[in-house]
Amino acid sequence: MDRAVAVTGVGAVTPLGNDTAATWDGLVSGRSGIGPITTFDAENFPVRIAGMVKDFDVEPYLPSPGFGRHFSRAASFGFAATDQAVRQAGDLGGYAPEERGIAMGASAGRPEQQELAEVMAARARGEVIAQAPTSLLARQQNLGVEAMARRWGLEGPMVGVSTACAASTHAIGEAFRHIQEGDAKVMVAGGFDALTTWLDVLGFTLLGALAEANDDPGHASRPFAKDRAGFVLAEGAVTLVLEDLESARERGATVLAELAGYGTSLNAYRITDAPPSGDGPIQAMRWALDDAGLGPADVDVVVAHGTSTPGNDLCETNAIRAVLGPDADRVAVTAPKSMAGHLTAASGALNALVGVQAIRTGVVPPTVNLDVPDPKLDLDYVPHRARRTPVRAVVANAFAFGGTNGALILREAS
Repeated sequence: MDRAVAVTGVGAVTPLGNDTAATWDGLVSGRSGIGPITTFDAENFPVRIAGMVKDFDVEPYLPSPGFGRHFSRAASFGFAATDQAVRQAGDLGGYAPEERGIAMGASAGRPEQQELAEVMAARARGEVIAQAPTSLLARQQNLGVEAMARRWGLEGPMVGVSTACAASTHAIGEAFRHIQEGDAKVMVAGGFDALTTWLDVLGFTLLGALAEANDDPGHASRPFAKDRAGFVLAEGAVTLVLEDLESARERGATVLAELAGYGTSLNAYRITDAPPSGDGPIQAMRWALDDAGLGPADVDVVVAHGTSTPGNDLCETNAIRAVLGPDADRVAVTAPKSMAGHLTAASGALNALVGVQAIRTGVVPPTVNLDVPDPKLDLDYVPHRARRTPVRAVVANAFAFGGTNGALILREAS
C-alpha cells in the first residue's frame, strides 16, 4: 500500500517577495513583481523587463562564511528557499540520514556575458583563454543541490531534473514517489532558476515568445486574455518539505496539506508549441487525479501553467475542459504568472505553493490583467481579485518546451 505524503514546509524566493508569506501576500493582493531587468544592461534589447528577485542576500541563510562561494544566482535562491522550508517543517533529526532525500528541478548554467565575449574574441584571434575551475562549478546544475544535501544531511534518494518549465513539478512528483514506495521518509523537493541572463532573454526574444511591454511591465503578462502577447521571464525558487504522513504526525509536525497524486506525460507534438487539442496535458492531469483517487467533482481549483502565450493558454483551457467535464465551469482557475512572471524550472513548484496556501487559507489568488476576455477561453479564471472559498483539492499544472507535462494533486490532509 502506498504511503500518504504530507507537506510540512514551504519556502520561497520570488519576484513577489523573499519568503512564502511575502510571495503569498503579493499573489493574493494582485501585485505584480515584474519590472526592469537588473542582471545586465538591457538598454538595447527589444525586451527589457522580467520578474526580478529584489533585495536578496543569501548570507543570512549560510551555515558558515564562504559556504556559498560557488553558488550561482539561481542556487542562492534555492538554498534560501530550502532553509525556509526546513525551518518550517521543524526538526528532521529523528530521521536517519539515508531516510532523508532531495529532488530539485533546475536549468543548466549560462556563461556571463563578458566571459563569453572574451572567449569568442580570443577564438577569433586563434587564441584560447583558460577558464577558472570555479567558474565551471558555478554553472553546474547540481552544485546547489549538493550544498543543500550537505547542509541538512540528506543522504537518501537524490533526483536532479532539467525538464525546462516542468522541472520542479517533476522533481516534486518523483520525491512523492520515493516516499510512497518507502525509499525515504522525508524529501526536500522543488526548483530554482534564474534565466534572466542576457543570453536567455535574447534567445527567447528571437523565438518570439516574450512580451515586449517595456513601458508597462505590470500588464505585460496576460494569461487567458485575448490580447496576450507572450510570457515574461522571471527568476526565483520554491521548496517543499514532503514527509511520510504518519511519520510527520508522530513527530508532531504541522501538516500543511497532503500531496495525493502525480501525473506526467509527453506531447510528442512540437518543440515549442502546445497541441491545441490539449493532448499531453490531458493525460498528465487525468493520471494525477487517478493516482489520488479523486474525480472532477472533488477539484475546486486549478493552478494553471498559464504562460500568456496564445497556444499554451488555448491548450490548457481545452485540457481542463476535457479532464473536468461539466465541473470545469465550477472550478476556479488561477494563473500566478500574471503577477510573478515565468520562473521556468521553478514555476511548477510555485504553483504547488499556491495550491498549499489556497487549501490552508481558503483564498484563491486572482489572474490579473484579464481585461480583454478571449471568447475561445471561457473558464472561470478568477479575474482581477482574489476569491475566498473553501478549497478541498487542487490541480497544479506545469507544461514545458519539448512537450513535457506534469500535474500534482494537493488536498486537505485526511
